[in-house]
Amino acid sequence: MMRTAHLFQARLFPFAAAAFAAALTLAAPARAEEGEISYPKQNWSFNGPFGTFDRASAQRGFQVYKDVCATCHSLQQMAYRALSGIGIEPSAIAAIAGSVSVPALTDDGQPTERPALPSDRFRSPFPNDRAARAANNGALPPDLSVIEKAREGGADYLFALLTGFRDPPPGFKLGDGMNYNTAFAGHQIGMPPPLHDEGVTYADGTKATVEQQARDVTTFLAFAANPEMESRKRIGVRVILFLVVLTGLTYAVKRKVWADVDH
Repeated sequence: MMRTAHLFQARLFPFAAAAFAAALTLAAPARAEEGEISYPKQNWSFNGPFGTFDRASAQRGFQVYKDVCATCHSLQQMAYRALSGIGIEPSAIAAIAGSVSVPALTDDGQPTERPALPSDRFRSPFPNDRAARAANNGALPPDLSVIEKAREGGADYLFALLTGFRDPPPGFKLGDGMNYNTAFAGHQIGMPPPLHDEGVTYADGTKATVEQQARDVTTFLAFAANPEMESRKRIGVRVILFLVVLTGLTYAVKRKVWADVDH
């Protein structure tokens, strides 16, 4: 019985292998037809096990978000006080929060508004999704709180998207209200180009080219999605160093304990 089973498996294996190879052959053209997009690798300060956020770039990126992106995109998972992580002083954070109003209730339960506090989360530009769609030709602008994590390609994707607006190539038919973008799937996106040269004025005097703004706001959004990244990396390095030292001590103890046995 065992021999029969082995013979059956031996005869079945070539057919299974052939079927698997055929599946791979069929899958490859399918992926090619999908038009996968690769994003050029960028040199981000926060990449790698020892990477950190460029505070100056992240602060400029917050300015781009506040002056450009916040008109359509929310940042609902981030509180104003988290801006301390990119080096903004508490007094400045209080002023930033206090410049906007957030929904609140009076003592008798009636809806009202009050100045935001540092502990409040960023105010959404629209009261609800229906209002957001109505203001954006039916498209719902995504929340940017974790966009750097949520999109394949991460920071490289965001940078490529923000710098990827072009005139469509000859013969390419754009839908009504759509814009051509080299980094977006299908190359049609409802968002018009948000960044323009000198579209913002940086307080530190940095020239605000489209590429510079894209790099800065991407750095800020990477921080928004990973505010604990630096502390997590520091803990990881300490754990690895501890394990290295522990391994060395363990080996030394082993040599000491077994020294007499070895001889």
